[in-house]
Order: sequence, then structure tokens, then C-alpha cells
Amino acid sequence: MAMGFFAVFDDIAALLDDAAAMSKIATKKTAGVLGDDLAVGAEKASGFSASRELPVLWAIAKGSLRNKLIILPVAFILSAFASWSIVPILMVGGLYLAFEGAEKIYEYFFPHEAMIEQVKSLSEEEILAYEAKKVKSAILTDFILSIEIIIIALGVVMEKPLPIQIVVVSFIAVLATVGVYGFVALLVRMDDVGFKMIEMSGGKTGVLKASGEMLIVALPKVIKVLTIVGTLAMLLVAGGIFMHNLHAVHEALDFMPGLLAELLVGLAVGILVLIVEKLFMKIKNR
Repeated sequence: MAMGFFAVFDDIAALLDDAAAMSKIATKKTAGVLGDDLAVGAEKASGFSASRELPVLWAIAKGSLRNKLIILPVAFILSAFASWSIVPILMVGGLYLAFEGAEKIYEYFFPHEAMIEQVKSLSEEEILAYEAKKVKSAILTDFILSIEIIIIALGVVMEKPLPIQIVVVSFIAVLATVGVYGFVALLVRMDDVGFKMIEMSGGKTGVLKASGEMLIVALPKVIKVLTIVGTLAMLLVAGGIFMHNLHAVHEALDFMPGLLAELLVGLAVGILVLIVEKLFMKIKNR
């Protein structure tokens, strides 16, 4: 009886060791998409008033966690019974990410000035509604990136027993939520830390005050850089999805460096989807 009891512990220890080893491999495999998720998350969480940054991030993080709770069981079921459906799902997600990236570039060159002025004059209730719309968009983008992350992690442990698949992929899913949005939350509070450091310095010139001022000045620049990186990340992830799953596209652009090819494919697909969306909206408005 005692031997059987300790044998169970041995099995559990072996399972955890295997899961830990596979988690390291899966983390390396998904590191690129996790980095993209971080850049996109920071880009999506920017543009809100200082008092609303953390509530907005919390709303997006909760939505991200719900995304994982939906995707994980579905991914395990599809992997077991309908693995053929995973690629088409990724392709649809790639279309959306490409569209998001292309739309960001379009809005940079053709900003909605009327909308900017309108937002400035909105009531508090209308601002919250506008904010909710942006949060919904961020959660939808997170959903697509979460699918990509979970599918990549699942591919690493596909040949392993189901318990190891569940442990490893769930670990990556939690890391993608807590790690990404925890870091973004720290990032957007850089200016608060800077003001606190200046306050602690007592107004005296020194390292503490200089560091605080540097953090305050750096925050908008970091957010701007992450906005650009986030846009590129969406295009790269989308392009990567099409490059890896459409053999003809991969063969046609085989002469290019991988990142450049993925960026061009993502941009081309995004422009096409954006044109279709603009035409559809014109027809709808008529």
C-alpha cells in the first residue's frame, strides 16, 4: 500500500519535470508572439487619460483571461478531433490582424480630425462609451494573438500525453496574460514613478530628481515607439500566418529575408481587406 502511495508521487514528480521542460521549450517557441502581444497590448492601452489607464488595462486583462478560458478547451478539443480546422481559424485571425495594422497606417496618414475634436467635446458618459469600444477592439485583437500563442505552444507538446499538454499550454496562456499586461501596467505608470522620485528629492538637483524627470519625459516617447512596434507586430504576425500556411506564398517570397517577407505579406493582405472594408462602408452608407 505504502509502495503504491509513493509510486503515485513519483509519477506526479515525473509529470511535473516533463511539463517544466516542455514549458521552457514552449516559452522559447512563443517568445516572438509574446513580444508582439506586449507591443500590441501597450499600443492598445495607450491614448487614455491618466486616471483611466489602470482601469482600462484591468478591463483588457480580464478580457484576455476570458479569451484564454474560451480558447484553451476548444484548442484541446480541436487538436484531438478536428486538427484540420486550426489553420483556417488562424487564417481568419490573420486577416483581422492584417486589417488592424493597415488601418493604423491609414489613420496615421489620414487622421480623423473631426473625430478627435468630437472626442474632446464628449460628455463623461460618452467618453466611457468610446473607451468601452476601444477596450472591445483590444480584447478582440488579444483573442487573435492568444489563438496564435496557444496553437504554437500546443504544437510543441502535441505528441505528449494530455495532462502535459494541459499544464504546458495553460502555463503559456497565463504567462501571456499576467506577464504582458503586468508589464504594460508598470510601463504606463512610469510618469507616476517619476513624479514620486522628484517629490522624494525635495526639489534638490541630483540623481533622484534627474531620473524622475527622465522617466516623465521618456514615457510618451516609449508609448509612441510601442505604438509603431505594435502596428508592425500585427502585420508581422498576420504575414507569418499566411507565409507558414500558404506554400505558394512562401515559395514566391523565398528569396527575401523572412521578416521582410512577412511584413510585406501582412501589409498587402491588410491593404486588400481595408479596401474591401472601405467599399463596404460606402455602399452601406448609400
